Amino acid sequence: MRVASYLVDGNPAWGLVTADGAGLIDATGQFPTLKAALAAGGLGKVAGALAGRPADRALDSVAFLPVVPDPDKILCVGLNYDDHRKEGNHPEQKHPTFFVRFANSQIGHRRPMVKPRISDMFDWEAELAVVIGKAGRHIPAERALEHVAGYAPYNDGSVRDWQRHTTQFTPGKNFPGTGGFGPWMSSPDEIADLQAVTVEARLNGEVMQHAAVSDMIFPIPALIAYASTFTELVPGDVIATGTPGGVGSRRTPPVWMKPGDVVEIEIGGVGTLVNEVVAE
Repeated sequence: MRVASYLVDGNPAWGLVTADGAGLIDATGQFPTLKAALAAGGLGKVAGALAGRPADRALDSVAFLPVVPDPDKILCVGLNYDDHRKEGNHPEQKHPTFFVRFANSQIGHRRPMVKPRISDMFDWEAELAVVIGKAGRHIPAERALEHVAGYAPYNDGSVRDWQRHTTQFTPGKNFPGTGGFGPWMSSPDEIADLQAVTVEARLNGEVMQHAAVSDMIFPIPALIAYASTFTELVPGDVIATGTPGGVGSRRTPPVWMKPGDVVEIEIGGVGTLVNEVVAE
């Protein structure tokens, strides 16, 4: 099952992506939002109720919202691929590095990604996002994937100079319109082997990052277990699981996203997020 959030005549909606990937079946009549459906444990009910229905609209006719437009929290993981850790000359970590994003920093598929006017150091970060479907605290790693509703591409767009003002990443990660999230969420049954899933970033068609989920330092179950120890995870929460090596800031010379660029984040077997960069 693939589900997306979007606008219809300016009104928020959500629905199932059709089997051929060309249309959307409106699920708003079942639950008002995807987050509400997740909170009620209702995705299976929605899928059953809408089975066999034709698309209500073409996929390319809607304005996409972030997959979960209104998450309770967005937790982002830093330095979770060894090549990215090494390219930044960071020491090995005993624990995952977590920071937060705000919901208003996110944009959906095909929406403009906004380069802040205050900085020219705007960088991409291809990531696999995990969407939580079942609440939990102190979740053991061996049960962690039972709490996952699905997976989606994420671009943790980073304003590097603001990120490096102090040791805290938050300012550089929360400029409005800098975090791409979409186009949709794929349920776990869509993925045959999570560890084999690939994470790739392309800038104007050129591959800049490519890695497998199996390359993560802290695997997804460990991230969920750790996060659920310091906070309660609730349905609709998002965990962006870290980016591999190849970011623009660590290239010689550095490569920054600029207005007119098109950045694609492809998660193998899940989908491809596409955003054009615009100036604030």
